[in-house]
Amino acid sequence: MVERALSFGSVAETYERFRPGYSAELVDVVTEYAGTPIRTALEFGAGTGKATRLFAGAGIAVTATEPDADMLAEMRKHVPANVTTALAAFEDLPLDTSYELVYSAAALHWTKPEGRWERMAALVRPGGVFASFGIPVGLADPELREIARAARAPYLEEDGVPSPDGTPADQPMQWPGTELLQSEWFTDVRQTIIERRLTISAEEYVGHLSTVSAYVMLAPTDRDEVFRRTLEVLPESVELDAQVHVHLARRK
Repeated sequence: MVERALSFGSVAETYERFRPGYSAELVDVVTEYAGTPIRTALEFGAGTGKATRLFAGAGIAVTATEPDADMLAEMRKHVPANVTTALAAFEDLPLDTSYELVYSAAALHWTKPEGRWERMAALVRPGGVFASFGIPVGLADPELREIARAARAPYLEEDGVPSPDGTPADQPMQWPGTELLQSEWFTDVRQTIIERRLTISAEEYVGHLSTVSAYVMLAPTDRDEVFRRTLEVLPESVELDAQVHVHLARRK
């Protein structure tokens, strides 16, 4: 898992180019939940700063941390001056400062489960907000989804990250909400989905796949063959299901 978590630096520029960003609606969802103005925020696993820019653009003083030096270097090209950046894994963050908002954009599943919520509670001020969100991008057309899966199957059967706590996909509450509900430090757990569809070229879709850890970890020749096969079976443009999955909780 650690190897996959730190695999993105090799494709940092591609990640910035092809990963979809977040809409302004996400900030609205988080701030409305908070109920009071958010002035300070900590982001861990910030990647190239796609979410960082959104929250900083709302006037929040964001400290953005990232454990991969190459991803951090790419992020620093794009974030505004009111963002403080640092090279650090979640597990190494100092606990002497707390924030009104602590959030993670598609990175929480890479953190170690041991002591995760106790550490999180130390970083979030009492009454403050923890937010986790991500975009599990997939082909919107079920038939195309199956065709693409069959094309990659000889080299890669599954390309997603399984639920860290094994929650079935058909359960109403998904991870990390499932863990937050059991946490002694957090309350008022909510799960929200921001609906969104995107239309992009098949080449752009493959560009996105090239930033997904399952593909990054493939042998280069296998990866090239998967992408060739995928392009072969897809139309020139594809529609993506790009919902934003959001989990929110309040520090007791």
